Amino acid sequence: MKLPVIKHLTDFIEANDADYVLETIETLEALTEVPSLKDEELDVIGELISNMYGAIEVDKLIKEGTPKKEALNLFMKRVLGSIDK
Repeated sequence: MKLPVIKHLTDFIEANDADYVLETIETLEALTEVPSLKDEELDVIGELISNMYGAIEVDKLIKEGTPKKEALNLFMKRVLGSIDK
């Protein structure tokens, strides 16, 4: 996951709607079923999907009243904490 990408997607959600991102996730998930995709291509799609889910989570924190910068930091701490375990 890349924080700058998540931040950019969070800005996009604020300006538009989370439904755009959710529909894009569904489209990318459907693409993963293409049998001719290479591992590298699947890795890129997976990274995009994880960043989009991250932005959705950050957006939820913001809507619950957490300031944007703090929401981004809390999310990344949670991600890094789950990686360390």
